[in-house]
Amino acid sequence: MVRSEILVQFDLHGILPTPQRLKIAEILLARPQHLSAEQILDRLRQAGSSVSKATVYNTLNLFRESGLVRELSVDPERRYYDSVMRAHHHFYNVDTGEFTDIDEDRVSISELPSLPEGTESHSVEVLIKIRDRRD
Repeated sequence: MVRSEILVQFDLHGILPTPQRLKIAEILLARPQHLSAEQILDRLRQAGSSVSKATVYNTLNLFRESGLVRELSVDPERRYYDSVMRAHHHFYNVDTGEFTDIDEDRVSISELPSLPEGTESHSVEVLIKIRDRRD
């Protein structure tokens, strides 16, 4: 996504454009991908940026809260940010840390359990954990 498209997306999602936010968005929204905060920070550093770790985390939280990106939680200590906002599912390779998108229509769920009292369904996301064969 080019800077002008990012600025349109910021406007649509109510995000104030700052130089740091633009740099982070240029990395994350460059193509369909799944990146951790650390991966984004590494790419910023490689590009010569001095954006702080706290700024990266705060910006990713803002992007998630604003609906610009999706957060994927593999476990309590590993979060990734998905640049694809359409409904879809994922394979997650536990050996490589790589995600592969699965189109929403490729997963069929015939019945969900009863929801806890006082709640309503928001979405269903399937994460299928895989690993490399060890022949």
